[in-house]
Amino acid sequence: MELRYPITQLNSVDAFAGNRWIGKVNWWLRGRRPNRFREFSERVVEACREQQPRWLLATGIAPIEEPALKEIGRLGTTRLNYLTDDPWNPSHRAPWFMNALRQYDWIFSTRRSNLEDLRDHGCPRVSYLPFAYAPHLHYPETPRTSEASSRLSADVAFAGGADPDRVPLIVALVREGVTVALYGGYWNRYAETKQFARGLADPETLRKAIGAAKVALCLVRRANHDGNAMRTFEVAAMRGCMLAEYTDEHREILGDDGETVVYFRSPEQMIDRLRWLLEHDDERRRLGSAVQARITGGRNTYKDRLEAMLTVSTTVC
Repeated sequence: MELRYPITQLNSVDAFAGNRWIGKVNWWLRGRRPNRFREFSERVVEACREQQPRWLLATGIAPIEEPALKEIGRLGTTRLNYLTDDPWNPSHRAPWFMNALRQYDWIFSTRRSNLEDLRDHGCPRVSYLPFAYAPHLHYPETPRTSEASSRLSADVAFAGGADPDRVPLIVALVREGVTVALYGGYWNRYAETKQFARGLADPETLRKAIGAAKVALCLVRRANHDGNAMRTFEVAAMRGCMLAEYTDEHREILGDDGETVVYFRSPEQMIDRLRWLLEHDDERRRLGSAVQARITGGRNTYKDRLEAMLTVSTTVC
């Protein structure tokens, strides 16, 4: 990804390294606190002190503590956060991050649903900026051999974890006799979905799985109060025929029903619309091409998102 600015990247995975059992104590009893929280925060401060960057960009629930962010602000660095998770989701909520949130100069949330919550929490500047795709990873690709095509083929492919609200939708498909391919965590925990679980998928596997499936199911994460998801953009860029959960954000991003995707609002409607898609090969191909053109023809890459954050923060901060 070529940018106008040099970038120094610090991997937040380092903050979670260390003893496994201590990690469990920190996670469950100390508010999801990373093992090396302070050490990583100090490392970020030191990098800012040495390099004097114009911006610090943190992604999601980044392990940078409140005092570190205050010090980085005193150094003159503009602190940005691309908030890809909802910090009020019980699965993510961490007291230390709620305190740190107020120290960012600008929060760019991928969901509109928590913009007012962020403002009420005391975040000085808040904007909506949806997910995106990476062109070097998300593009159309079909299996190269008949064996691979047979192994990956399915009526419906879905990539994402087995969230409690998603399981009934997949079970409804299974009971209708639909061939389902599930990529993501925890699908093997449920008796009715276990046989369809294909494990975690790397980008190449996901591209080929989308290319081999007739329809790609696109669901948001309700626990995150999402209106769009990473797959909204990724599957579109891979030219998948998308059967998407209706949200206002999906309609804004993907267009009206039948323009580039087909929407559903209930399990029953999901089944009906899927049946229709499976019976109309030409329409599936048209929708896949249309949604790919819409997403790749706009400014929807992660580079575009980064440039948008830097541009708006330059004019205001």
